[in-house]
Amino acid sequence: MIFTEDELEYLRSQRLGRLATAQPNGTLQNNPVVYWYNAELDCIDIGGRAMATTQKFRNVAANGKASFVIDDVVSRRPWRVRGIEIRGLAEALVDQPVPPELEFLSPELIRIHPRRLFTWGLDPNHLAMVRRTVTPATTAG
Repeated sequence: MIFTEDELEYLRSQRLGRLATAQPNGTLQNNPVVYWYNAELDCIDIGGRAMATTQKFRNVAANGKASFVIDDVVSRRPWRVRGIEIRGLAEALVDQPVPPELEFLSPELIRIHPRRLFTWGLDPNHLAMVRRTVTPATTAG
């Protein structure tokens, strides 16, 4: 399992994240997107209403790279934020199932296979950033 229990709990508690992809001319694109954790494949799936028609889908199809951030503000006073950044290999896929509660999404999706994780504030007793490299065989601990 790539993600820790704290990370999975956080991923499941949020609904939107921001997907960053690189366009063919080298400029970056960053979009808010809906996502879900794919437990069967231990990865992140990202959907949209007409995903195959989007620039982000074409970007991933062209270069297979993406970065994805989910974060929120827990408290303003004292200031406390938490989040996770997932960097990895990305696929642009068609004819994929979507969760029943997201049936309004098209059957195309972007799938991110995590390779590098950055987390912050998920553990209230350890607010500093935690970084780690992961592989499909990584066991989270």
